[in-house]
Amino acid sequence: MFPIALPQLALTFPNLDPVLFQIGPIAIRWYSLSYIVGIVLGWLYARSIVRNNRLWNGQSPITETDMDDFMLWATIGTVLGGRLGYVFFYDFAGFIDNPVTIFQIWQGGMSFHGGFLGVTLAMILFARTRKIPVWCLFDVIATVVPIGIGLGRIANFINGELWGRVSDVPWAMVFPTGGPEPRHPSQLYEAALEGVLLLTVLFIAVYGFKALHRPRLATGIFVGGYGIARTIVEFFREPDAHIGYLLGDWFTMGMLLSLPMVIIGVALIVSARKVEYLAPESDHEPA
Repeated sequence: MFPIALPQLALTFPNLDPVLFQIGPIAIRWYSLSYIVGIVLGWLYARSIVRNNRLWNGQSPITETDMDDFMLWATIGTVLGGRLGYVFFYDFAGFIDNPVTIFQIWQGGMSFHGGFLGVTLAMILFARTRKIPVWCLFDVIATVVPIGIGLGRIANFINGELWGRVSDVPWAMVFPTGGPEPRHPSQLYEAALEGVLLLTVLFIAVYGFKALHRPRLATGIFVGGYGIARTIVEFFREPDAHIGYLLGDWFTMGMLLSLPMVIIGVALIVSARKVEYLAPESDHEPA
């Protein structure tokens, strides 16, 4: 590779305390707060979607009560899936060496791809339990998930973790745990692409183009959109030290896990064009 000419000056990392506040032995961290706020805002947004029958081709198949109850399922799926995904995708050797670390969530280490699989399983089980069309539930959750992703990436930035590769761009930063070299603030790139941009695209699709009339469409946009965004950011993000590059000096584990999402997302979008949601004729009335 060509050598990087490092800038003479780099932006100073704000070096915020990862602990927002502490009450006795209990510490509330920005990372934990981002999960809590993301789930609450996502829940409120999801309730507004299922309450608005105009977004559906008739009556919404999901009630606000359904979304209230699913909040617990989503939380469990996110936390368990995210933690298990990180351990098995990114730190399996550490788990084998010390299996107890799988329970040490407070020390960090959550995988989006693991959380995605966890929530997917939770949605399937919940939809079957409530007799809700599973793709309709998928579409609602897919529309709101970027809120949590964006907040989580901002929390990564505050924690000074998951920084990017060494760079000479004017906005490069020196992170406390990233050595003396200025690096891409890749956490903010992810917050912008996987959070703000994807949330905006899905909002336009649902409210402007009635994406919920076509089951799988919103899900396909989210899955494919995230896969594309994450793959792009991986070119700027430093790979995990204990994994490194899987191929050459550019192909990472994040890319390996994201590329199938692009393929699946495109397939869902294409198949959604052939299906139209029809309002249920049951007594499943909105709350």
